[in-house]
Amino acid sequence: MSTLLLITSAPTSIYAWHALGLAQALQAKNQAFRVFFYQDGVSVANALQWTPDDQRHLTAEWQKLAIRLPVCVSAALARGITDQENAKRHQISQHNLAQGFELVGLGELADAVQSAQRLVQF
Repeated sequence: MSTLLLITSAPTSIYAWHALGLAQALQAKNQAFRVFFYQDGVSVANALQWTPDDQRHLTAEWQKLAIRLPVCVSAALARGITDQENAKRHQISQHNLAQGFELVGLGELADAVQSAQRLVQF
């Protein structure tokens, strides 16, 4: 059974951490899953987030999974997150998309919803 994890909660939310926990569990059981970061969930992909040394860093934890990490481009740009290509296109002086994450359109979400057997939103 394939699962789509739709992460819409900000990184400061416990739900964002629950999404990571489910992804880790699915990966450990070799179960098929995809993720998609949307709405406030795109903030996980901000490379400029600071985390105190005594706390886990959500972005780094997602990167450790070594899976595809698609992020809604419109939601990201609206929240000040961009990759190098979109920074150039929209004349933004810097880019801050965390390594391993990629900006994609909503068509990717539509495809993921259509192909998933189960959708879990956080």
